[in-house]
Amino acid sequence: MAEGKTTAEVIPGGVRVYLRVTPRASRTAIQGLMEGPEGRQLLKVAVTTVPEDGKANEAVLKLLSKTWRVPKSSLTIVAGLTDRNKVVEVAGEADGLLAMVRASWQG
Repeated sequence: MAEGKTTAEVIPGGVRVYLRVTPRASRTAIQGLMEGPEGRQLLKVAVTTVPEDGKANEAVLKLLSKTWRVPKSSLTIVAGLTDRNKVVEVAGEADGLLAMVRASWQG
């Protein structure tokens, strides 16, 4: 895989994570990895909520906050508010966050 095409990368002040979100799923969960546009790996996230009025985005942030054990206020969707492909930034100490994010898709 080409450099810079990973699911999670360190940025100043935290970590950036690339997601593929499925709304209206049968259950809310992190489902693993998939290859996305331009060969980038995406973290597959499913939520049971509908993609109306930001409800699915809120469910995604709630799931990630709980899974990664970070305050919801430290998570920001920086791209893809109305798209299934999203970019989330997590504020905090990058090394610890990166390890926690990677553990969420490795079981």
